[in-house]
Amino acid sequence: MIRVLAIDDEPLALKQLEGYIAKVPYLELVAACRSALEARRVLGEQPVDAMFLDINMPDISGMEFVRALPHPPLVVFTTAYSEYAVEGFRVNAVDYLLKPFGLAEFIAAAEKVKLRLGAETRSETPSPARPQEDAIFFKTDYKTVRVRLDEIRYIEGMSEYVKVWRDGVKEPLIVLVSLRALEERLPRERFMRVHRSYIINLSRIREVSREGVVLEGGTILPVGESYRQEFKEYLSRTSLG
Repeated sequence: MIRVLAIDDEPLALKQLEGYIAKVPYLELVAACRSALEARRVLGEQPVDAMFLDINMPDISGMEFVRALPHPPLVVFTTAYSEYAVEGFRVNAVDYLLKPFGLAEFIAAAEKVKLRLGAETRSETPSPARPQEDAIFFKTDYKTVRVRLDEIRYIEGMSEYVKVWRDGVKEPLIVLVSLRALEERLPRERFMRVHRSYIINLSRIREVSREGVVLEGGTILPVGESYRQEFKEYLSRTSLG
């Protein structure tokens, strides 16, 4: 998870930031602050990876606040004034959101933060491997749902969203995350992408026919041409006769 601060002196703008952060699965809101001074106190108490920070604030502006920090987190500036863009990038801001901005623009900025943090992590000494996860947490409808990996039958990609189809649940879990991002999170020995729109739980395969992959419960999913070879190699490794 990427730990973030939302900082804006306008209550409605701050509430919007909180709502957008709640919709992005890999972001965790550490605190919502009404001033740079409040944010400074939080930074002194807790680790923070990035800040979504308004520039125009009383007492001390967002730009002055970043410059005063000896080791600032990554910064995405938010403001209603486009003339601050160049100055924002001079302090190595990850992105610049011009108010009013929508969810799609916010997600694009969040993705840049994630990419920047990923590049920094890869440049550091590798940490010991984490134990194999048996469950994954999904943010959906302003709540976080724990789903065991063995519950998942398949995952369907829908543009910026995915549908997670589970055992014993009629309706899918709808999550704001790309299929590609989720594919990278799932263990490759248990899940495989077989189509640009589908990831399957390999333990749920009942049979493979000319129509596609038949899962337990009778769901039939197609195998895309660009994924066919990898899937055939998996079948070759695990088949007899």
